Amino acid sequence: MSEAMDSIDVTKKGAALAAAEAGRFDALPIYKPEIECASREDIRALQLEKLKETVAYAYERVPYYRQKLDEMGVAPSDIQTLEDVRKLPFTDKAVLRETFPFGLFAVPLDDIRELHSSSGTTGKPVVVGYTDDDMDMWSECIARLVQMAGVVPGDIAQMAFGYGMFTGGFGLHYGLQRLGCAMIPAGSGNTERHIQMIEDYGTTVLVATPSYAMHICEVGEKMGYDWEKSPLRVGLFGGEPCPPGLKAEIERRMHIVCTDNYGLTEVMGPGVSGECLAERYQQHIAEDHFLWEVIDPETGEPVGEGEMGELVLTPLCKQGIPVLRYRTHDLTAVHTEPCACGRTLARMDKVRSRSDDMLIIRGTNVFPSQIEDVLTGIEEVTPHYHIIVETRGGMDALIVETELRPEAFRDSFEAMDALRARIAEKLKGTLLVAPEVRLVEPGGIERAIGKAKHVDDRREK
Repeated sequence: MSEAMDSIDVTKKGAALAAAEAGRFDALPIYKPEIECASREDIRALQLEKLKETVAYAYERVPYYRQKLDEMGVAPSDIQTLEDVRKLPFTDKAVLRETFPFGLFAVPLDDIRELHSSSGTTGKPVVVGYTDDDMDMWSECIARLVQMAGVVPGDIAQMAFGYGMFTGGFGLHYGLQRLGCAMIPAGSGNTERHIQMIEDYGTTVLVATPSYAMHICEVGEKMGYDWEKSPLRVGLFGGEPCPPGLKAEIERRMHIVCTDNYGLTEVMGPGVSGECLAERYQQHIAEDHFLWEVIDPETGEPVGEGEMGELVLTPLCKQGIPVLRYRTHDLTAVHTEPCACGRTLARMDKVRSRSDDMLIIRGTNVFPSQIEDVLTGIEEVTPHYHIIVETRGGMDALIVETELRPEAFRDSFEAMDALRARIAEKLKGTLLVAPEVRLVEPGGIERAIGKAKHVDDRREK
């Protein structure tokens, strides 16, 4: 357990988190043990049965997939093992945009109970639909992952995600209700009101992006709110990666335990995987609903178990819009050994970067997560940062803006310049590219209510 967890009052945690701190993971409730604790053989057998049904369903009901499989000379009956999934075509975001809005739907709109979509900021949005059975599966996946995080029936959960077409807010809402929690649909924004609600309504669970949770924490501190005495005990984070340093800081300052969950609109929304209290930096995949692969993003070939690659997902139960081999572009590794929490479901490393997030700076590959990791290890700066890439004299220039903590600010130019040079040297040692570092005054980097945008690439495309 982290030092942050050690500092949290047991009476505030509740029985589930107290048991986890004591290492009594066998005492923690599991939502669906017959699946979450099944043998690897039983899990794979169930996946194969569902994969065969999914391929036949997509072939029969979705003209796009029928045409693709016919072109490749693949019939649904060719799927006899889980490895045969490699005979199927990849699907990516471009396919969902090309078939906008309903070209991949497998049922008539009369059978669709809910529509969601991506923002569409870079083109046509991705539109997905859910049948009654899809909604039931979605809420169950969420109920499982929030129980992994220490949420129990009777908790009061406050939603700080927006409720529009974004899947995050509604997905967590439905799953928390299914577990037996009361929901406060506060939505995003109006941070002081969020803090007042936590105090007035006795909120025990906060659902937010990690960057917005950090903002709530900071605003509360400025208001004089004592987070140690607040009723909050669990933070459920999603919508963006949560680096370990940021998570540890939120836990320490808000006196709560934070867990991440993973999902994406194209395959369902949140609920694909979630973090248990035994393994804080990996997430259990709902393998009865998602077949995972990890591939080399360049060749498309599988990598070995535990090796880093691009995550590919095939939903195994989706009726509204079945998707075959969706390329997430998220980089992770997957492990299948049993977990100390008692679950046998495979665990994926938390996604810190994407294959399409990579910046090429003067011929060198740079990931924002590398910069994040370096800054996390420097005590004088906050978790807030901004990366700018621009062209100067025909060459790429990398600028890293990092925010000072109040106690690190000095009137001495020499002291600040020495700190700036030290940060630049640490970044260069990791990135193999010399960045320009700019120190920003405390509070000077804009806080995000939704997903935080860390990179501003100003180069001509």
